[in-house]
Amino acid sequence: MHAIFDQGPPPPCPGPFNLAAYVLARADDTPDKIALAIIGPTGSERWSYARLQAAVLGTATGLLQTGIKPGDRILMRLGNTVDFPVCYLAAIAIGAVAVPTSAQLTAPEITRITNSVNPALIVAAPGIALPDHDAPVLTQDQLRGFRDLPAAPYDMGDPDRPGYIIFTSGTTEQPRGVVHAHRAIWARRMMFDHWYHLRNTDRLMHAGAFNWTYTLGTGLLDPWTIGATALIPADGVKTMALPLLIQRHDVTIFAATPGIYRQILRSDKHLHFPKLRHGLSAGEKLPQATRTAWTDATGTPIAEAFGMSECSTFISSTPDDPTHLRPQMGRRIAILEDGQPVANDQPGHIAIARSDPGLMLNYLDDTAGPGDWFVTTDQATMALEGTVTYLGRSDDMMNAGGFRVSPLEVEAALQSFPGLHDCAATEVMVKADTTVIALFYTADTDLPQAQLSAYAEERLARYKQPRLYIRTETLPRNANNKLQRHKLRQRYEDTHGQT
Repeated sequence: MHAIFDQGPPPPCPGPFNLAAYVLARADDTPDKIALAIIGPTGSERWSYARLQAAVLGTATGLLQTGIKPGDRILMRLGNTVDFPVCYLAAIAIGAVAVPTSAQLTAPEITRITNSVNPALIVAAPGIALPDHDAPVLTQDQLRGFRDLPAAPYDMGDPDRPGYIIFTSGTTEQPRGVVHAHRAIWARRMMFDHWYHLRNTDRLMHAGAFNWTYTLGTGLLDPWTIGATALIPADGVKTMALPLLIQRHDVTIFAATPGIYRQILRSDKHLHFPKLRHGLSAGEKLPQATRTAWTDATGTPIAEAFGMSECSTFISSTPDDPTHLRPQMGRRIAILEDGQPVANDQPGHIAIARSDPGLMLNYLDDTAGPGDWFVTTDQATMALEGTVTYLGRSDDMMNAGGFRVSPLEVEAALQSFPGLHDCAATEVMVKADTTVIALFYTADTDLPQAQLSAYAEERLARYKQPRLYIRTETLPRNANNKLQRHKLRQRYEDTHGQT
């Protein structure tokens, strides 16, 4: 039997359609219910569904008054505040294309991205790096001033038209823009039963910042779509304060990366969360040791999911079967090698049918490519009953706190450091369940780590910056002079006793 999962497509996305209208549809039914609470140890800021919808549609009117038209791109340079989802939904509501970006990106990084997007408008908060670009800039204060304007009508249209663009680091030096359609939000319904077990009575807390796409989708848009309450820690809340917030705010579902779970468990092995039903994990592979420790400490399971910027999450476990990953019902998934499905239990590349409603329209710099399948660089096996065993990335992509990072981008930023001859970035395990980005380099002498760190800080977002700098005599290369980063990783872990 071939490693293909196909039990029929999901219901088609209705048309005309608008992503923002779909997400905020519950506001008319439950206007007074709390849609969002920004929570901290000393208090919280609450937004009802009616207030949220009014802010979004008032902001949409303000954007129209600036001259924005359907199809225009709006680049978002906003921090960890409610302005982020309000601006995102407002742009999409009027048919513009929202382009959310990480606030951590440096001026050179965001300039490269902006040049590829060519936005009609940049919305910016103070203290966040701006690109060198001619597009007009709307300040955060001006954006907030739009909230009380009359509501703009939703721009209803083809579900397949572009709705937003997100950027991800691929196997090339530069991040790639991923263009998603309005229908992408409709496809997320497959996660409700086959990952989240989400209900409208849930109080879902996401540990990430507003301006992270994992938070935006799992932590905000999906709870609002179903009419639940989203809880987001206030800016500056430390990880060690999260257990208190989970308990105090009656959290029923907690979403985070594996690293956050590990940090919480380091501080307390016995956690009392009376209302918690389960946790959600994504962004990187969840170690079994972390899952077991969390269940022992809380009595609740963690359901994890595998996905990517091009299709969000499409393979996941569930709270009632947390240890087995399976394609979500409605997906068509295969394990391919050389473009053909492999046999069950044989390794290959994870592939998604191009008919999947959650799959991107295309990359910003080119089309999505030919064929019936979008083939990823991740490898797995699929059992006869559909269980997927993830084997890891087949390329050299690194993972930093849930963010995918290209080694080529890190190497390009550090290559010009004075005295550095050559370098290679890779992810290494420094202790059980913990990996960091390391930069191996050749030079005549050891280079000052403080200076290397400062150099990286000027050129790379924090999550992309190496945590280790290691001088080596040579960098391993094959007969074709191709860098073999995996050998550096293996050499380091063998030397330091990690497996």
